Amino acid sequence: MATAYSEKDTIIHVENLSIVYGDKTIIKDINFTELNVTRPDKTVGQTIAFVGRSGRGKSTLFRALTGLEKPTTGKVLIPDFNKDIADNLQPAKLVCEGDVGFVDQKYTLFRHKTVYQSLFYALRKNKSSDEEKKSKIMDYLKDWGLEHHKDKYPNELSGGQRQRTAILEQLLSSGYYMVLDEPFSGLDVGNIENVKESFRKINESHDLNTIVFSTHDIELAVELADSIYIIGYKEPDNPSQHYGTIVKHFDLKDMGLAWHSEFSPSHHDCVVDIKKHMLKS
Repeated sequence: MATAYSEKDTIIHVENLSIVYGDKTIIKDINFTELNVTRPDKTVGQTIAFVGRSGRGKSTLFRALTGLEKPTTGKVLIPDFNKDIADNLQPAKLVCEGDVGFVDQKYTLFRHKTVYQSLFYALRKNKSSDEEKKSKIMDYLKDWGLEHHKDKYPNELSGGQRQRTAILEQLLSSGYYMVLDEPFSGLDVGNIENVKESFRKINESHDLNTIVFSTHDIELAVELADSIYIIGYKEPDNPSQHYGTIVKHFDLKDMGLAWHSEFSPSHHDCVVDIKKHMLKS
């Protein structure tokens, strides 16, 4: 059964995006728009998954979405919440480095800073008082099960603890947007459940919170995302067309598959369909 929802303002708009290194086109003709989703009496952020075979440019796309990579052509737009709404629309801005949180596969942290010190540094642009920052950090640490690890350095943390710290760093510094490159790669069952719980916490804390992630696990993508894009080659047998682009979009909200607590036969059929399109691209 489909879950009631409505769509409002644009939260991310990507237009004619391409990235070329020398004479090698990595991604090209990337176009998509995601809208803010609201549900009656329920706080829910957006969860957007990108899937595709290895070497199709997902990581390069993510660097562009986070402002870490300057597009060769095209643009990535996000709302500019520092400006007032005009004509019932939130002004947009080109994404810049720091606007969108990015958690890579290594969960990169400051080696010389404790968990608490890293999170305090993440709030360096925040105009709150030191006491307000401390209170906010301690609330996050408690909610994310890191309260008793606040004085540890990265080399004293488990992989799951490092990942949660990296996520919190980006939440505190970058606002509503979070991009995670292969957050489930190499994790055991327990840590996968921890990441899924992290997604839930992010989603349920604000309607504008937006998670963008990549994964090779199609079942997890269908379970967690409300929107899935396949990145691949439109003509895999034609070497001149070997650049990543969006070959298929699955809107799980419209399909009635978003926000379900159980994996149904319809979810399984969606997994099969996604795999079929991936194998052809």
